[in-house]
Amino acid sequence: MKSRIFFIVFLLLTVVYKPFSQEGAHGHDSHAAFDPGATALHHISDANVYSILDFIRIPLPVILKSDAGWDIFSSSRFSVGAHEDGTQAYNGYVMHHGSVYRVNDHGFPMNGQARIDGFSTKVEKVNGKDKDIHYVLYQARSYRLDARSTLDGGILGGGITSFMDFSPTKNVISMILVSLLLFWLFRKAAVAYKNNPDRAPKGVQGVLEPLVIFIRDDVAVPFLGKNYKKYFPFLLSLFFFILGLNLFGQIPFLGGSNITGSLTVTMVLAIIVFIVVNINGNKHYWSHIFWMPGVPIPIRILLAAVEVMGLFIKPLTLTLRLAGNISAGHIAVLSFIGLIFIFGKSGESLAGSTVGTFLSVPLTMFMMTIELIVAFVQAFVFTILAASYIGAAIEEVDHDHVESIHH
Repeated sequence: MKSRIFFIVFLLLTVVYKPFSQEGAHGHDSHAAFDPGATALHHISDANVYSILDFIRIPLPVILKSDAGWDIFSSSRFSVGAHEDGTQAYNGYVMHHGSVYRVNDHGFPMNGQARIDGFSTKVEKVNGKDKDIHYVLYQARSYRLDARSTLDGGILGGGITSFMDFSPTKNVISMILVSLLLFWLFRKAAVAYKNNPDRAPKGVQGVLEPLVIFIRDDVAVPFLGKNYKKYFPFLLSLFFFILGLNLFGQIPFLGGSNITGSLTVTMVLAIIVFIVVNINGNKHYWSHIFWMPGVPIPIRILLAAVEVMGLFIKPLTLTLRLAGNISAGHIAVLSFIGLIFIFGKSGESLAGSTVGTFLSVPLTMFMMTIELIVAFVQAFVFTILAASYIGAAIEEVDHDHVESIHH
């Protein structure tokens, strides 16, 4: 309990207070109105720099490709400060809110480093729609920035960009760290089982074994039956990977990574489940989708359209459910912390800040406890749904029994 209170105090002092206390250094009012929504979204977003407690920033590799060729360098070139905003441009690129942007103006220095004065955002009409357009301030002039690098070519609203960003971000580094940690834990447990097969499990074994047995007896066997051994390693990998990412994101001083709150991560996991399900689907599974037996032909056509839609709706719901629940928890915690600045009028009122603190700490502790429960529940839900989809795809049906029902 004491350690949790300690972490919350650190979170209050460093994750929120320090960036806002430095706003004046970037050309903004140090007592500007506090926007809890924007602050929460900023802290759960991915970034090209790894920040710990806002005091330590670990630079990450930046790998960019544009019409001018490849640029590979360290994010330290941007001299990242508060809000993960860079104070330097490098080769025509800048870092704003942790993301790399390219300056879309050849009047800007496109080679080497250049000291910049901050950023501004304007709402402009683009193809008939209002969009936020970012600008970098350099020597009393604003230079327009391209949209962030995206793979959708602007289809999903990211905008057409003049460069591609292949850089490993904070979420990527966090996933690598969690994967290495899980490998080490399971390797340690495996060695212990091998060296002492008759000894009761203890330590890491005692933590992992109940979870493994739970997934086997309550998820794999009920949904997959006699075929559970074939898919059991896959289900275990899903469960422990998601759980590890969820729990890692709960640690405030390690960057507060919102990994499973990212649609990109959950979408890839859902696509993997989609592939496993449909590759292993048997004849009955596909006939049920495209030509359901025992119903009139017009109804078959209608049901086929619905079932085909269901093929793609399932991974979509997996994607949105996990990302939505994890992001919601992070946003709630950051919003409760924001009560300090709402009551304190962004630092103008000490009495208001004190009241906000007394409200914020218990609410934040409560929400962080709920998040711990959600971390396990969401890993379980994702795994059990994957098992149910696989089970439906490989289920063997007694055709004589089906015929007797229809007749």
